[in-house]
Amino acid sequence: MRFRHSPQVWSTFPELTCGVLHATGITPDVDVTPRLARYADTARARLAGGTEGGFPEIQAWRRAFARAGSPPTRYRCAAESLLRRFRREGTLPRLHPLVDLGNALSLGYAVPVAVLDLARISGDLTVRPALGTEVYRTLGGDEEHPEPDELIFADAAGRAHSRRWTHRQSGASAVRAETAEVLVVIEAMHDDGPRVVPRMLAELAAALAADWAAPTRTAVLTAGAPDFVVSERTGAAAAGR
Repeated sequence: MRFRHSPQVWSTFPELTCGVLHATGITPDVDVTPRLARYADTARARLAGGTEGGFPEIQAWRRAFARAGSPPTRYRCAAESLLRRFRREGTLPRLHPLVDLGNALSLGYAVPVAVLDLARISGDLTVRPALGTEVYRTLGGDEEHPEPDELIFADAAGRAHSRRWTHRQSGASAVRAETAEVLVVIEAMHDDGPRVVPRMLAELAAALAADWAAPTRTAVLTAGAPDFVVSERTGAAAAGR
């Protein structure tokens, strides 16, 4: 299995910084509560100075969405949605320790983070324009068909695992109690992305090593090195071409 972006994505969004992490040995019985407060405190301090719509990280994604043809205040990246909810409610729901950690990381850095269950993805996973024939399953179990040309996370079986590049997982590949192997995708559009994304990867990898003793491998993808390869036979991650 490979994760990649289509050449069209790289040519249209040259400012993209994408970090990927593969991990095995994930279990639902880890307590990540002590790690969450730091990211929440960071978000709370930033929001005290103004709403998330003024953050450069969010403004950059809004510009990208507008370029992709998605109204940026109708469809929001996952980081903006989390920040809006946190600003209104003062907390985020607890779902699964790894998802909670990914959400907290996204909240603290205002950068979207997607965590996907690899056992539920068929073949390669590509960020690309939709054909309109793909199937997206909502968290509630309903099926949708992405509109032609909207940007999706598409696998080889024609399933969309995120719509409109919002980084919200589908019900098909959302992390569950039985999830053992994951792919985490961290993407930034703002000027500081090349510095921030590797830092986020390092923090997440350190937490996985400390709390799960989980083997991990990470990479930052570019237009010149666009692939992250996962061995289908062993599940071991390796850097692609």
